[in-house]
Amino acid sequence: MKAPEEKTQEVENVLSHLIGISGWAKITYCEKAPAAVLAACVEEGKKLCEKGVKTFKIDARRTDKSFPLTSYELCCNAGEAVTNAFSELKVDIHNPDDVIKIEIRERALVYSGGKRGFGGLPVGTAGRGMLLLSGGIDSPVAGFMMASRGMSIDAIHFHAYPYTSLEAKQKVIQLAQITGKYCMGINLYIINFTKAQMRIKERAPAPWTTVLLRMAMMEAAEKAAQKIKCKCLITGESLSQVASQTIENMTCTQSRIKLPVIRPLIGFNKEDIIKKARQIGTYDVSIQPYQDCCTLFSPQHPVLHGDTVEANELYEKLEIEALIDEALEGYELVKCH
Repeated sequence: MKAPEEKTQEVENVLSHLIGISGWAKITYCEKAPAAVLAACVEEGKKLCEKGVKTFKIDARRTDKSFPLTSYELCCNAGEAVTNAFSELKVDIHNPDDVIKIEIRERALVYSGGKRGFGGLPVGTAGRGMLLLSGGIDSPVAGFMMASRGMSIDAIHFHAYPYTSLEAKQKVIQLAQITGKYCMGINLYIINFTKAQMRIKERAPAPWTTVLLRMAMMEAAEKAAQKIKCKCLITGESLSQVASQTIENMTCTQSRIKLPVIRPLIGFNKEDIIKKARQIGTYDVSIQPYQDCCTLFSPQHPVLHGDTVEANELYEKLEIEALIDEALEGYELVKCH
């Protein structure tokens, strides 16, 4: 694919967010003849010098066996041509600063300075999942991780306005926009969960409020997911990271739903998650000091190892089904592309 020179930065920005490719480079096509290929290598050597590169190597691949030089001969001849032209460049085949690559296919192409992509599978090849997106560090990373395995992502966010601010909602929209660049876009469903959350606060024992809220969110997310034919729910949970993420409490929170719950970060420690969040560009937004509805109503002494039978007995007493349906009917859709 050939892009106009003035579009280089725009194209590279798109490629840097494209899951499913191993890498990319700006290439030079040349005549498929030894002299032309060597001349193109010398031009790449000039670019390396301008970037301050001191060592390089040649990597040649020849799928067209009719080309008069073998891959080894191309490496030797090109390396000699570059070092003769630029004495400041030295060959280092083990640990070079950069690599000049030659590919002899139906056309001859030469390039250096290739950039690594994220790899993974193309988004959309592994079905569609519903991400429970909070304003924290973890859930955007979870969405990215599943997109990198080929899953298309929709997202649902629960807020409790006026107990949570409009800035908190805007923060989540911004996180969806950043994550959406890797996911070929995200449809974000924003749900006002204030009435359901207040019902839980009024009727549930304080230590159980977080677990019961998560159960209600899971039930609401499943209903939304089924309407748009998502095949699973995705969360940013990491085992024992917080009280609601012990194995017993996670068993409680998913006990009322049938869709599978995928937790791609389940074995990650916080430092690993933060590193990935920085890499994909969500970290600085996630740490903005706006509370979401989970943290705002957190009990001082939450239950740590909830029993599923007790959890469901308490949940039934909430009589919350109608409030969940009402919240879902009033959803706000934000297309984050």
